[in-house]
Amino acid sequence: MNDWLFFGDTAPLPTDVPTLFLSLLLAFICGQVMAWVYMFTHSGLSYSRNFVNSLILLPITVATVMTVLDNNLVTAFSLLAVFAIVRFRNIVRDTLDAIYILSMIVVGMSCGTQKFTTAAIATLTMGLILIYLWYTSFGSRQRYDIILNLNWIRPLSELPDLHSLLDRHALRKVLVSERTSGADTGVDVSFRLLLRDPDRTDLLIDELRSLEGISRLTSMKAEDESEI
Repeated sequence: MNDWLFFGDTAPLPTDVPTLFLSLLLAFICGQVMAWVYMFTHSGLSYSRNFVNSLILLPITVATVMTVLDNNLVTAFSLLAVFAIVRFRNIVRDTLDAIYILSMIVVGMSCGTQKFTTAAIATLTMGLILIYLWYTSFGSRQRYDIILNLNWIRPLSELPDLHSLLDRHALRKVLVSERTSGADTGVDVSFRLLLRDPDRTDLLIDELRSLEGISRLTSMKAEDESEI
């Protein structure tokens, strides 16, 4: 009874527990390395924290799949059939949700093929990693607090007045876009700000509204920005 974890597999080819631990650990390390590379090199408009987490979990799930298959052709075809059923019945848009479904399918197949040790170790490993990713907010890449969009109707030579006001409230300021909308309608500008004190956002908005030359002022918190 005390050896259930290490000798729980009753399949024709029992799992080598040390090798299983090593494969899952190596898969986790490799997945995290690639996730860090993705985080630092991503430059597009669309960025998803769930996708970054999926890059870590996917190698672990695949490693478990290969352990369950164990060169068994019948099990491999069964796995494909289960995947086809799930894909036909459900359209999963979130990559992390897809990983959860894939993981549960693999764990279920582990139990069904009597690889009980593999099922227990894989579930424990993936559960701990998911808690780690959630607790550390791994993959978050928030570099600013607020997004400002406004129309500047004064001459461009007086735009430093706006920059001076923003610098008083922001530790970091990024001019995202500057577009001339017409001869008499001024310039549309957009800023991303990392505030010195996020609790004083209302004060910043009030000062901007009182500054002469600003119209069509809109603001959006960083956490409200949708992932495309």
